[in-house]
Amino acid sequence: MQLKSVEPGSMGRTPAAFSMRSPYKAYRSPFGPQYKVAPNVHGITARHLAKYGTLAAGFGGVAGFFALFFFAEVPRVRTDIMQKIPILGDYFIVEIPPEDNPF
Repeated sequence: MQLKSVEPGSMGRTPAAFSMRSPYKAYRSPFGPQYKVAPNVHGITARHLAKYGTLAAGFGGVAGFFALFFFAEVPRVRTDIMQKIPILGDYFIVEIPPEDNPF
């Protein structure tokens, strides 16, 4: 009798990630509920993608709006972006009085 070498962590069992599925389908009773499994990729369905995509788009829009107004006082942002907004553009025009100009 020849003994087979076994690694201490596995104890001879195949890990679940590498095991094979059974070749048969599960029994469905004709009298039970007729359900269908939604197409998915690792448990993520189209409904999940739409829900979390909408949530991510909302957070992204708010973050972009915050960043735009946070950096509104930077001169380059003020002239290139903020002054071109139709209603608020006049608010971002900064004129330095001659007595405050060091040159």
